[in-house]
Amino acid sequence: MFVVDKLILLAAVLILLGIFSSKISARLGLPMLVLFLLVGMLAGEDGIGRIGFDSPQAAHALGTLALALILFDGGLQTPLSSIKQVWKPASMLATLGVFVTAVITGAAASYILDISLITGMLLGAIVGSTDAAAVFSLLRNAGIHLNPRLKSTLEIESASNDPMAIFLTVGLLEILVNDMQPGLPLLQLFVMQMGLGAIIGLIVGYAVIKLINRIHLQASGLYPVLVTASGLLAFGLAANIGGSGFLAIFICGVMIGNSQFAFQRTTFLFHDGLAWLSQITMFVVLGLLITPSSLLDVWWQGILIAGVLVFIARPLAVFPLMKLFGFNLRETTLVSWVGLRGSVPIILAIFPLMFGLPNAQLIFNVVFFVVLISATLQGSTLPWIARRLNLIEKPQAQAPATLEITSLGDVDAAIVEYTLSDNSRAAYRRLSRMALPEGVVVAMITRGEKVIAPRGSTILQPEDHLFIVLKDDYKDFVEQAFADKGFAGSRPAGPLRMKGATMLSDIDWCYGYGAKLNQGREDISLEGLCVRMLGNNLAEQAEFKYADRHFKIVEMVGDRVVTLSIQPAEPV
Repeated sequence: MFVVDKLILLAAVLILLGIFSSKISARLGLPMLVLFLLVGMLAGEDGIGRIGFDSPQAAHALGTLALALILFDGGLQTPLSSIKQVWKPASMLATLGVFVTAVITGAAASYILDISLITGMLLGAIVGSTDAAAVFSLLRNAGIHLNPRLKSTLEIESASNDPMAIFLTVGLLEILVNDMQPGLPLLQLFVMQMGLGAIIGLIVGYAVIKLINRIHLQASGLYPVLVTASGLLAFGLAANIGGSGFLAIFICGVMIGNSQFAFQRTTFLFHDGLAWLSQITMFVVLGLLITPSSLLDVWWQGILIAGVLVFIARPLAVFPLMKLFGFNLRETTLVSWVGLRGSVPIILAIFPLMFGLPNAQLIFNVVFFVVLISATLQGSTLPWIARRLNLIEKPQAQAPATLEITSLGDVDAAIVEYTLSDNSRAAYRRLSRMALPEGVVVAMITRGEKVIAPRGSTILQPEDHLFIVLKDDYKDFVEQAFADKGFAGSRPAGPLRMKGATMLSDIDWCYGYGAKLNQGREDISLEGLCVRMLGNNLAEQAEFKYADRHFKIVEMVGDRVVTLSIQPAEPV
């Protein structure tokens, strides 16, 4: 068998082992990254696999690509509303918080390992960033729900603090290797890295949205590939002109993810799978790179440095900043504990090996040990800490699980699949009683293995999958109609066009108006309401106000009211 064939077989086996190991993550209470690393270590030269792998350059190249794709997916999944809500505390944690953590940890590492202060600071910078992807996978598996502000702060901080840790590592390496003077040159490097990274990310993201909505590709599968290539373009451009490629690809992802474009949901699913593949591959390869027996040589130093990082450095960095932005003590304590270290420290620990620094192997082994301790200790105790701090809230009513099958290009319409929950407004309700906007069509319903032809008499059941053709303007309305009871989604400001036969009570039920239209009276249709309010003055474009809503007749056939528009009445 050729060498390439063996490598393909080996890669497939290791990836499958990584995937299967994720199944036991929740049961053991460990982050999946720990299990992926263990798979790589077991397959390595000290493990049962006896695979010899000693190429820091190859691991660095693969890790950089994987991390870029993971950050890109994080940007795609980050709502702009979350960034606007918590950008101030999150950005401070991602910059000043990382710096303070690195300085305190680095000073301790210098003393514990008996190395120079600047080398200790390098180690501190390497372990400066957090990996909340593992944290929130644990929270989801444990069924823990945090308040939106706290959750968004943790997510945005973890997604944006990697560039700061990378900058500090690169800057300290410049001082150690190229004798760059700290001070103004380091400040210039910071401005250049962050500034160019942000600008390139914004420019490429904006250009991609304009391009993807104008171009018409023959194969729908090329749209996710186009988006991926665009993200990598942002990374490459920024990195090659001296900017932060990681910041550029994250911002590019945010720009793309918060815009409407063709095959959007398909693209998101593609990148979610690509991010998982990148994560598994990266951690397994990094696990192969380490020699487990070498960790025993630094076990007590690793425990001490991990202790300083978890119990001293992270709290000292977090508490003043969180208090500044009005977080209470319990919330601040949780943010302090959610300092889980992950992929970035191990990848950055390869840099000293590549540059041939003295103590490079020591730094790599200690960083690897610190990541294992941090991920295991903090990851396994996080659900318990959240409960003890009384920060667990009841799960909020959710929108229906959706899947956009395809966007119909310039038609400004899409086919969307909605999955109903037990608590959905639509559950156990006849399809005819769902006050869907005019022009929205339920094309198909699947229930288990059965396909049900949609009829007005069809009673919807939990777990039903509804395939609906709708205009983009109506997505929020339709989502509201099929969401859980109590779900408070955003409603568009534009008018809602409804059929004249729609009953007022059905509108109240589907859109949460709380009997404001029906007002507890005898139930009537929209057409009946028009007759009651306008009498003999029924005509197209006729308008009236009722129950804080503005009604306008859009279409009539003979003396029948076929279509109306409804929108909130303008304040007097």
